Amino acid sequence: MRNRTGFLSRRKFLQNSGMFATAFAVGQSKARQIKSPTRPLLELSKLERFVDPLPIPAVVRPRGTRASPEDRSIAVPYLRMVMKASTAKLHRDLKPTQIWGFAGSFPGPTIETRSGEGVLVDWINDLPKEHFFPIDHSVHGAESSKPDVRAVTHLHGGRVAPKSDGYPEDWIVPGKSALYFYPNQQDAAHLWYHDHALGITRLNVYAGLFGSLFVRDSFEDGLNLPKGKYEIPLTFCDRMLDSDAQLYYPVAPDPQSPWVPEVFGDAFLVNGKLYPYLEVEPHKYRFRVLNASNSRFFHIALSNKQDFHQIGTDMGLLPVPVPLKILTIAPGERADLILDFAGQAGEKLIMTNDGQQLMEFWVLRTPVNDESTLPKVLRPFEEIPEVTSVKTRMLTLGEKDDRAGNAMMMLLNNAHWGMPVTENPELNSVEIWGFMNFTDDSHPIHLHAVRFQILDRRPFEPEYYYKDGTIRYIGPAVPRAANEAGWKDTVQAHPGMITRIITKFEGYAGRYVWHCHLLEHEDNEMMRPYDIVAP
Repeated sequence: MRNRTGFLSRRKFLQNSGMFATAFAVGQSKARQIKSPTRPLLELSKLERFVDPLPIPAVVRPRGTRASPEDRSIAVPYLRMVMKASTAKLHRDLKPTQIWGFAGSFPGPTIETRSGEGVLVDWINDLPKEHFFPIDHSVHGAESSKPDVRAVTHLHGGRVAPKSDGYPEDWIVPGKSALYFYPNQQDAAHLWYHDHALGITRLNVYAGLFGSLFVRDSFEDGLNLPKGKYEIPLTFCDRMLDSDAQLYYPVAPDPQSPWVPEVFGDAFLVNGKLYPYLEVEPHKYRFRVLNASNSRFFHIALSNKQDFHQIGTDMGLLPVPVPLKILTIAPGERADLILDFAGQAGEKLIMTNDGQQLMEFWVLRTPVNDESTLPKVLRPFEEIPEVTSVKTRMLTLGEKDDRAGNAMMMLLNNAHWGMPVTENPELNSVEIWGFMNFTDDSHPIHLHAVRFQILDRRPFEPEYYYKDGTIRYIGPAVPRAANEAGWKDTVQAHPGMITRIITKFEGYAGRYVWHCHLLEHEDNEMMRPYDIVAP
């Protein structure tokens, strides 16, 4: 249904909240038709599965110390992270694949930090001067007047000063570097770093510019969770590969505008491998899951249908473990999982996504003494009372049409990137933001600089809003899921729903951004600057 506002609304809304939860649990976006590849794609069905061990990204080691920018009397670790072209072996039987990676790896190496202990990272651009993916110069921020290759690193989930946040216009070209300070004044959590260059984030991340950062703290240490070799990062992403095993990024049929609104590949990579296996002991394991895809939601399950437990989300531990059979995780989200392989010695279990194989666990017959625990209570969680909110903002998520009726760009609050800032919360104030989704997509919305709590989701009728700005609900509010009852930085805003979050804008004053984490949407206007204003 097209309408005068330029938004694409749903033709039908599900008024029953249970039906809604089932219908949109897939959380998947609907892409328009894309141009057929100019070269044939790889036939994945011919690859033998579970022949490569799961790679574990290396941990970055400091190169000495330097004075903290916030207190020159304190020395903090100094790291160098070089972005460069390299190759990755995605499968035993494939040729090496050209990638761009941090330290030449795909995903990039892991950064380990401690809460309250800052770290300086020198992000160095040593990439080639030509991109190996097509660039749509009609997209704002990717004009032909700008260098094709440019990058800026954002620490997703980090509470950092604006100058170290990786603002999309603060990109650097090959041969340049940017020194960022991360104070880590936050609870233990699984953060991740990735490129954020305006107009080409989707291309740079697709090429491989991302990796994980773990903040540790003493509270987490005291829980006796699985650690050491029993704690393993699992980064999922999907890609398209041509018959020479090279990354293929699709373009739209219109040669004047090769941007496509979503990209879904059939090659599912786990830590950069196709169909890896992992030898595990009959012991509890902690898996730190990251969805680093451009557009794909993953729905993680085990082939034997056993339960696993989620103990943490984007910004740290949950209040209590949550048993799951399926984990739905959007691009940009993280999940902290406990899988117990006790009593399964000699068995093989497959981790799946919508029934498709991702990786296999080989449970060894090695006797073990598992002294780790799955606590009944994790980190205490204090709700932010709604009454403390000083402002409620209702913000629209929509698609903007051209005159031919084709969806040309995605917009937040019907505004473009370059328009004046309209979201300007005061430092240390509490606000409620409601995301009104007029599209057919589930959008993972990410706010830089802050953590938030999800309040609820509620179906509404768009036509009343189009007519006179009235919000008319067509069903009861749907409470957040049990595994969302913790601190978040990315929320799934479902179609035909108003998704409400509440947050305190603490940390630093200055300019940040909020955006959809479907990277194709983010690159084509579904991102807005916002200002945290000093009182």
